[in-house]
Amino acid sequence: MRILQVQRPKDIKQIMQDMRVDPYGIEIMLPKAIAYLIKLDSISNITANILKQEMLSLGGDVAVSRDALTGRIKKTDCLLMGNLSQVNRLNQKLNKQPFGLNKLAQALSHILKNYQRERFTLDLGKYKLNLGRRAFIMGVVNLTPDSFSGDGLYRISQIENIVEQIEKMVKDGADIIDVGGESSRPGAKPVSVKEELKRTVPVIKALSKRINVPISIDTYKPEVARAALESGAVIVNDITGLRNPKMAKVIARYKAGAVIMHMKGNPGTMQKNPQYSSLIDEVIDYLDKAINRAEGFGIDKEKIIIDPGIGFGKLAEHNLEILKRIREFKVLGRPILAGPSRKSFIGKILNVSPQQRVFGTVSSCVLAAKSGANIVRVHDVKEVKQALTVFERIENV
Repeated sequence: MRILQVQRPKDIKQIMQDMRVDPYGIEIMLPKAIAYLIKLDSISNITANILKQEMLSLGGDVAVSRDALTGRIKKTDCLLMGNLSQVNRLNQKLNKQPFGLNKLAQALSHILKNYQRERFTLDLGKYKLNLGRRAFIMGVVNLTPDSFSGDGLYRISQIENIVEQIEKMVKDGADIIDVGGESSRPGAKPVSVKEELKRTVPVIKALSKRINVPISIDTYKPEVARAALESGAVIVNDITGLRNPKMAKVIARYKAGAVIMHMKGNPGTMQKNPQYSSLIDEVIDYLDKAINRAEGFGIDKEKIIIDPGIGFGKLAEHNLEILKRIREFKVLGRPILAGPSRKSFIGKILNVSPQQRVFGTVSSCVLAAKSGANIVRVHDVKEVKQALTVFERIENV
């Protein structure tokens, strides 16, 4: 007799297949083996009580505020507890009920569909990224003199030498190359459009003829994004989450991919005592609104990647919580990018400089991949690639 530590549906299915369980039986029982905790915010007491009674009748439960049961408050958060089979049957019941429960059922179906989605195809012109079978690596190229990680290539004057270093990153396992010409480290001073163009565009032009992986431009300036896309880039990585409508219009016009990141404030202010009442809820809400805004400007939702913004307006404990709970961002139905590479939270844990944070970066990336990240953005491509290769071999046993 033993207790199994199995979470993925395909692994549960494989166990039953190895036991020679009837295929029809597997189809019926598999949803019963997949447990969910679903949090609903600010639900009316009437709705909450109906949810609780319905889930109790199905063998599950719903936790609500004690004050909601006594009538002292009119709304409550809810924690729905049950397996997939119970949640599906709950949805069937809710679809037939009043008090907005039918709309709640639709929303529940939507987030479950998003959460269960494992594969994504990003159509980026001549590139098609099939995300989901493994974690992809985005290699960081800082063409800046003030990179926090100390890896800026700004000091290298010859473009040929820069390109050679990037080619090595691709050989080491980079699936995407992310080129940036302005540091976004805490307290960084902005650079002019002219200077950012001078740093990035010549390199992107040279790269587009030499490497066979997608190039991303790390910028929040529409003018830089436009020039980069015209020079061979196919993704825009915007740390401001497309707050500027002009940026969204540029991405839509060029049918480019978009990385939408969460950041509280700006690089100059983001680390001045950032506070959250509910970190994950707030970041998800921000990204959800940003996705809808991007679609409104004509960006194809299937070309959007989300980034919870590790290190951008977050304290060390915030970054750790995001890494621990990164799977929760799957409710947005988009590929997830995680960027823990050499960040200060690793330095605080290990008490080492940015250049000595390789092992901390590797462990963070493996954890992010296990927790559902589709892409990890890193400086140390070779080391992270080796670690992910071993992790993926274990996962696919």
